[in-house]
Amino acid sequence: MAEGLLGKKVGMGQIFTEKGEVVPVTVLEAGPCFVTQIKTTDKDGYNALQLGFSESKRLTKPQRGHLKNLPPLKHLQEVRTGNVAEYQLGQKIGAGLFAVGDLVDVSGISKGKGHAGVVKRHHFRGGPVTHGQSDRLRRPGASGATTTPGRVLRGMRMAGQMGNANATVLNLEVVQVDSERNVLVVKGAVPGANDGLVFIRRARKEKKRAKK
Repeated sequence: MAEGLLGKKVGMGQIFTEKGEVVPVTVLEAGPCFVTQIKTTDKDGYNALQLGFSESKRLTKPQRGHLKNLPPLKHLQEVRTGNVAEYQLGQKIGAGLFAVGDLVDVSGISKGKGHAGVVKRHHFRGGPVTHGQSDRLRRPGASGATTTPGRVLRGMRMAGQMGNANATVLNLEVVQVDSERNVLVVKGAVPGANDGLVFIRRARKEKKRAKK
């Protein structure tokens, strides 16, 4: 069975449980994805499927050659699977891959926030307002050492580009599945803006569920 699907973030909303509790949810368009390539242990050293999603008229000649006899798909993603014999080229996979109650990890590109300081980007507290520090409230403070090593170390948290990076939210519960329209509703928020590309896969670090 394939481990995941490509899809699109539709938007956020809320639903009510049987107890009357309000639950924030995200609606995802999960597929349909087409199997565009099958990799096997004998030929490639591992079993995997290459899935394609979202048709586009603007493809290069090599891309069209790779997708011969298939729809002109814009996004391709490789997904591991245990048994490739269950699939064939051109096969369509949709939201029915998941069921209500499953836990999934959703990956996407977070919203870009532009250049941000350390308070907004890394949640620094900032400096004191008093004792001559009135102009250092949102500054990071010292960023380097003294004589040794005498430079700013790699990885130091500083101001810079915020967002517009790959992000993954783990262990989101699937609360609704519409296989006919290829729609998944998951509990919580997922990265990215509406209409952004997302990758939905089975949870790899499944958390222990609380007993009800």
